[in-house]
Parts: sequence; C-alpha cells; structure tokens
Amino acid sequence: MRFERYAVYYTPPPGPLAAFGAAWLGWDPAEGRCVAQPAVPGLPRPVEVITETPRRYGLHATVKPPFSLARDHTAEALDAALAAFCAQQPPVTLAGLEIARLGGFLALVPHGETAALNAMAAGAVRALDAFRAPPDEAELDRRRAAGLSPGQEALLVRWGYPYVMEEFRFHITLTGKLPRTDREAVHAALAPRLAPILPAPFVVDGLSLMGEDTDGYFHLLRSHAFSGVSAG
Repeated sequence: MRFERYAVYYTPPPGPLAAFGAAWLGWDPAEGRCVAQPAVPGLPRPVEVITETPRRYGLHATVKPPFSLARDHTAEALDAALAAFCAQQPPVTLAGLEIARLGGFLALVPHGETAALNAMAAGAVRALDAFRAPPDEAELDRRRAAGLSPGQEALLVRWGYPYVMEEFRFHITLTGKLPRTDREAVHAALAPRLAPILPAPFVVDGLSLMGEDTDGYFHLLRSHAFSGVSAG
C-alpha cells in the first residue's frame, strides 16, 4: 500500500479502550478497515456526523504530527529511528484519563503531572525531525488560518506544526468541533460508557508509526514499546 504521509502517535494497546475507539470512530487503524459504529442513546446528532473529522486518524494521541518524508529518507529508516528512540525512553505513568472539552471538541486527557509526558513528546519531535519534509505554502496557510500566536507561528516555522514543544497537550480526540449544547450532550452520553474502561493509572509505554493512505485514512504500521530505564 502506498502512503502519502507518516505520523507518530500514541495508540491504545489491544483491549477495551482500543475496541471502543475503533467502534466509536468507525475506523480501526490496526486492522485497516471501517467498523460499524454503535447506537449510543442520547446523542444530539448521528454518531457518524459527530466523529467525521477524527475518524480517518483512528483513536490516537498525536506525538509527531503527520508529515511527508524528506527526500532521500525511507519509511524503513524512519521506523528504525523511532525504534531507537523508544528503546531509550522509559514508560510514562499518569494518574488516569478523563473526558474533557478542548476548544470545540471532546477528548480524553490525562490528569496528574504531565511533565515527563511532555518531555517525551518533545524528544520524539526532535529525534525524528530529519525525516520531515518542510510543509508547502498551502499547508502553512491552512495552519495560519486558525489564528496563531507568535509562539505558535515560530513553532510552525521550526517544526512544521504549531502545537508541539511548549504548546503540546496530550489528548485522544473523540469528536469534531461541536456547539456547546451538543458537546454537553455527547459528554453525558459517553461518560458512562467510558468510565469502566478508562485506565487508572494510565501508562504511556510506547509509540506507533502510522501511514496515511491515498484516501486519507491512517494505518498502524508498527508499534514500539518503551524499554528505557527511568533515571529516578
């Protein structure tokens, strides 16, 4: 299969949360297939409308955002570099996950201290940046249309994305942008479904290399476990 772009994500390991995400979003990146979406009572709109924007990415948290490969680099070399990074990275343990509003959408976010998580994400961005082709003007214009702060503009120019480093916030997207009343209704409908399957503690213990196909859907290419030892 041909892939247009690559990305590095945290993806939940096989289990209840991953299964929920594949069904809720309607796309299983590990299997590379569409999944029938559930009938969830209390939703203000059809589930396929609520999840249209995040569907093609699968359930994930972005660590290194999607990018085209730089010239003279290969996906195999990128995968090897990601494996080398993960081999030196210790697992990151957080208190848990909770559903929350981020801007106009809903996501799962960690609660508890996130300094080690943020440092891991920054390290991955740095370690793999040589594989990223610079964004073209159309992509830069699309990012800037959201209205960036001076700091975000600087990050966009340096790293190709405005929400890395000090602007990074780990989140697992659940919906597209929704009006406030719809967000509240979706939150109320999802909370009881998520409560039994959200991990506590929540351990980020690896990263996944993802590939975007010609239809814009992301596939899980390989997952690498963190096997480093914490200095503490």
